[in-house]
Amino acid sequence: MIRFLEVVRRDLRLALRQGSDSLMVVTFFVLTVVLFPFGIGPEAGILERVAAGVLWVTALLASMLSLDRLFQTDYEDGSLELLVLTPTSLMVVVLAKVLAHWLTTGLPLLVAAPILAVLLHMNSDGFAVLMLTMLIGTPVLSLIGAIGAALVLGARRGGVLVSLLILPLYVPVLIFGVGAIDAAVQGLSAEPHLLILAAMLAACLPLAPWATSAALRQALE
Repeated sequence: MIRFLEVVRRDLRLALRQGSDSLMVVTFFVLTVVLFPFGIGPEAGILERVAAGVLWVTALLASMLSLDRLFQTDYEDGSLELLVLTPTSLMVVVLAKVLAHWLTTGLPLLVAAPILAVLLHMNSDGFAVLMLTMLIGTPVLSLIGAIGAALVLGARRGGVLVSLLILPLYVPVLIFGVGAIDAAVQGLSAEPHLLILAAMLAACLPLAPWATSAALRQALE
């Protein structure tokens, strides 16, 4: 646990020192959502109907912007090899880096989402569920994204390859995230959708670090 926290602290320190990745993610999220009212018109009924989908699709795309840098910097400066050689399990290191990635990308999206939901005239009944889906779903995006980032490590145009690899895997999160919000807005129970999202998170927590660790070892050979 101590080494896990040390890796998290190290990655957070590096992310805050650079700051560009987190700022880029939030800026993309905000600007893209703000553009939708200009594109489809200011009609409140239309914006309310598409609000859940717009927020989730934009958050999904924004979360991918910094994935190619998740391991790339450590790979280029040799830090990744040292992390692999430490007595700490590589799965623990991967989990720590994913947590740091979520804290610098997923958490800001979670904070910005309700503000943008107001801009899109989302029904107030969906706000709590929006926050819950983001809280459960964005860690899943980071965990799945880590697999893609590890698979393309060292490849040219890694950002494009990551998008192609993980976008199909993001679709279930998108479907159930939007479905939960729509159910709440319509006065139905969002619990089934939230439970499926929670099941995805429970499955990804052990499986994604294992797959990412295997891909990292392959990249370093």
